[in-house]
Parts: sequence; C-alpha cells; structure tokens
Amino acid sequence: MPWNNQTNNGGGWKGGGGPWGQGPSGGGGGGGNSGPGGQQPDLEELLKRGQDRFRQAMPGGGVGGGFLALIIVVALVVIGFFAFTVRIDTNQQGVVLRFGEIHRTLNPGLNFRLPYPIETVYQPNVTNINRIEVGIRTNDPSGFFSSSRNTSSGQDVAEESLMLTGDENIVDIDFVVLWKISKAEDYLFKIKNPEVTVKAVAESGMREVVGQNEIQPILSRNRAGIETEVQQLMQATLDQYQSGIEIRAVQMQKVDPPQQVIASFRDVQAARADQERLQNEANAYANRVVPEARGNAQRVLEAAEAYKEQTVAESIGRTERFLQVYEQYSKAPEVTRKRMFLETMERVLGRTDKVIIDSSAQGASGVVPYLPLNELNRTQRGDNQ
Repeated sequence: MPWNNQTNNGGGWKGGGGPWGQGPSGGGGGGGNSGPGGQQPDLEELLKRGQDRFRQAMPGGGVGGGFLALIIVVALVVIGFFAFTVRIDTNQQGVVLRFGEIHRTLNPGLNFRLPYPIETVYQPNVTNINRIEVGIRTNDPSGFFSSSRNTSSGQDVAEESLMLTGDENIVDIDFVVLWKISKAEDYLFKIKNPEVTVKAVAESGMREVVGQNEIQPILSRNRAGIETEVQQLMQATLDQYQSGIEIRAVQMQKVDPPQQVIASFRDVQAARADQERLQNEANAYANRVVPEARGNAQRVLEAAEAYKEQTVAESIGRTERFLQVYEQYSKAPEVTRKRMFLETMERVLGRTDKVIIDSSAQGASGVVPYLPLNELNRTQRGDNQ
C-alpha cells in the first residue's frame, strides 16, 4: 500500500509523518513523494518501526514470539465471535436467510450464524405495540392534507374520516388501530410496506361496517360493537394476506356529524332526547297505573269468585236440608206436616199481636182474654231499671 494513502495531508498527525510518527528519510522504491524528503518508505521498515515501539511499551523492553501469537489468536477469536454470532434482544425475533431463502428463526439471546453474505439476519420488534391513525394526525407539521382542519386532539384528515352510513348520512370518524407482529417471517416477506397495508385495511373495514349501520347507533350506543366488528374484519383480511400481523384493538377517538351540519345534528339530538324523556315519563306513568288497574281487576274477580262459592255453598246446604226434611217427611207425612204447620205458625205469630177467639164458646163473645206474661215481666223489669 503506498504511503500517501495512509497520511493526512491536512497535518492531522504530529510532525507531518505517518501514523507512527516521522516518516523514513531514505530508502524504499520510487513513486510517491508525500512523505518527508519526497521518498516512499518501505513496508518492512514500517513493520520494524512498529515492532520497536511495541517493545518499548512492553515491560522489560521485549516480547516473545509466543506472546505475539497469543495476541493474534485472541484477535481471531474476537473477530470470529462477532462474525459468527448475533445478539437478539428480548423484544425481537431473528429471521435468518441463507442465500436469500428463509432458513430458521432465532430466539432472544446470543445465537450462532454464518457470516455475511452466506446468512443474513433480520431482527424485527415483535413485542412493540404499533399505532396507526386514520382520519387524524396528531403530529403532521408538513400540512400535506389539503382538506384537513386543526382540532384540539390533532389534525383531522377529511379524506379518511368522512364516511357514508347505511341510511345515507355522512359521519366524521377518527380512530386508531393498535397492532403488533405475530409472525416475523410473514411480516418481513409476505407483504410490502406493512404500515400502509394496515392503514388501508383499517379504513376499508371501518367504511364497510359504517355502511351497514345507521347514523344514530354510530353516534350514541353502538361504538363498542363497531370497534369489535372492525377489529375482527381487519384480522380476517390480514390473515388472508398472511401478513403476520395481529390487531390488538380498534379505538374510535371521535364520532361526529360533518362540521358543516353539526349544529343541525345537535338540534336533532336534543329533540330525540326530549322524545326519549317524554317516552320514559309515559312509560313510568303506565308502569304505575297499569299495575293498579290490574290489581283492582284481580280484586273484583276474587270477590266475584268468593260470592259465587258462597252462593253455591248456601244453595247446596239448603238443598241438602230440604232433602233431609223430605226424607223425614216421607217416613211420617202427617206428623211432619203438623210439625211444619206449628213451626210456621210459631214464626208468624211470634212477630204479631195476638187475639184468641174461641168459636165454641156459648153465650159469650168468644173472645178469650190473652195475658202476655212474658211481655209483662219484660215491662216490669224495664220500669224497675
């Protein structure tokens, strides 16, 4: 190697010579004239000078051939270690290509590999959670998107966020996709530009799901269901591509009507809130009145049923009593008729004033004095009190 390729013409080395100090003053073949004296030093002379300086640095001023061989062996071991091993971090997975073909994968730690160009090792991060934003840029200083507007959470990208719903309305949706690498070899070689692919699949999946739903559930109560449905649709599409990517979550950041009609949508939302409030009040009134009416109806039915059972029981009792009387009457009709006559007369006469007339009396009016002793006794007891 010529001396002029090893010197610093700018005077970086002391004395203007080579890396070992002042260059040789003579000897050597012709050629370059960058060294002192315009002569090119000999390679053996350079090695000799370097050996002399090494001896001066060593204790005792000398070095043996065995020590030099040891240094060479150590240097070879170090070079071989770095040439035949590779270190895989805990958040990485190594993919080894042998002559351009996938050969094996490497786990975290020190792993053996053949030097380049026989084997090449790729080390993608398989545990990191990556983030893709759709419809919004939290950090986009370039202002590339012409129809974007600044919001409190970032820069809104209308080309990505405006979507058509199933009832032919437009909704402005900003969402974030969280993903990680699940299979390193597929991620490296089955798809080109994975981040662009994930973003395209995310936007396509969200548009498909939004196009199957009406705007009201999207704005209010169905956000969690839409996120889950988009995540499943994205995962199925990426698995079909054999992308080696796992979708961890889909998070909707903002769901609003377009900025131009947001005031009208808010009025509609307020009217619907009033409608729901009135419906809830009506349902509460119905829930209070209907049970009372049902209770009253049940009470009337139970009273009617009780009256029915009472009447039937009384009728049955009277029938049984009549049958019992008739049975006794059939055994002795005359006695029974006389007894019934006497009992009937007792009930009738017991409630009226009585005058007894003896039709068989002669020479008299036939009126027999009647002395009601029981009533006299009752009257006397009342007077005494």
